[in-house]
Amino acid sequence: MADERALDEVVRFTSDLIRIDTTNRGGGDCRERPAAEYAAERLTEAGLEPLLLERTKGRTNVVARLAGTDPSADALLVHGHLDVVPAQAEDWSVHPFSGEVRDGVVWGRGAVDMKNMDAMILSVVRSWAREGVRPRRDLVIAFTADEEASAEDGSGFLADKHPGLFEGCTEGVSESGAFTFHDGAGRQIYPIAAGERGTGWLKLTARGRAGHGSKVNRSNAVTRLAAAVTRIGAHEWPLRLTPTVRAALTELAALYGVDGDLDDVDALLDKLGPAAALVESTVRNSANPTMLSAGYKVNVIPGEAVAFVDGRYLPGGEDEFRATMDELTGPDVQWEFHHREVALQAPLDSPTYARMRAAVEEFAPEGHVVPYCMSGGTDAKQFSRLGITGYGFTPLRLPEGFDYQAMFHGVDERVPVEALHFGVHVLDRFLRTA
Repeated sequence: MADERALDEVVRFTSDLIRIDTTNRGGGDCRERPAAEYAAERLTEAGLEPLLLERTKGRTNVVARLAGTDPSADALLVHGHLDVVPAQAEDWSVHPFSGEVRDGVVWGRGAVDMKNMDAMILSVVRSWAREGVRPRRDLVIAFTADEEASAEDGSGFLADKHPGLFEGCTEGVSESGAFTFHDGAGRQIYPIAAGERGTGWLKLTARGRAGHGSKVNRSNAVTRLAAAVTRIGAHEWPLRLTPTVRAALTELAALYGVDGDLDDVDALLDKLGPAAALVESTVRNSANPTMLSAGYKVNVIPGEAVAFVDGRYLPGGEDEFRATMDELTGPDVQWEFHHREVALQAPLDSPTYARMRAAVEEFAPEGHVVPYCMSGGTDAKQFSRLGITGYGFTPLRLPEGFDYQAMFHGVDERVPVEALHFGVHVLDRFLRTA
């Protein structure tokens, strides 16, 4: 088990990394290098030889390999990203880049997404160095840039330009799973991610006839775009159950002692109460309009109007998603992928999934482990180009009332110190046996 020093270090490393402002505003506006250098120095102190790799100056990734005891075993990728989304200091109870530890809680942007996991990885590896521990499998440790945007400077760059660093890796673990979900009725559920919906961020463009705002105009680009956006926002997507979501529903139904009728999923979700939140966003594709841009003066009808849509599709659902977008946008609006990434699915009968489950159950025997599919996406998408199967596994034991999902990109992001300690113990247990 990880030593006491590792428990101290995980708190300090989380706080230190938060204080390094790696805000990713998109469009290349980010600099992860100081955080990458910090992580690389901690790894070097543990006897590893990390590489610092950049596609763009300042957008730095860290990769290191820790040799296992079984050279015939497949390697395991353990990865976390270094960038964070923006935070407005005036909205927070504490400064978002203070890394303050107050009342047993570490505050700041990245406390959950995902400098906590970066710190756990560093703490476990350093604990092993002190104890002379080696894992069974080779571990490839990667800290990436640019996950909060396109990943072009991060995992995409590593997968495309440095695939040799991941030789032998068949599986990977990263955000976000094995956290405590309290159902409000005394049950503690630990969902482990074994799938992700695909990313389909869309740009919609409507063109029409520019003209004076006082004149009749049957070819108004704004009107055409607004109609398409309304259709997309109102669309009811059909139910589609992937193997991961089927397994999640079946296990949750058994846990709650209710009829697990997968022919009436909406009724089943009602019976699951708050626990339905673990699956309700992943039983269908989705498309949410998020941005609009048109015109430059109130009395001028513009010749073009643009919108952006956050689309997500289930494994096997991209063709349906494309066809539906063609139908909903209609003949007067063109759409294209602004950013596209694949949907993922990981097997639940793998030894790796079983070992993740066992590690959680050892330290949270009161908990119930279930699989789930992430509604969003992670760097696992880019690493899947190398044939690496990705799981979401960032273990945290959280107190009741702690809204884990609200911490992601939210105000007052924070993580309890005890959650970090739990994460170190579980990650240590898993990686030793993986």
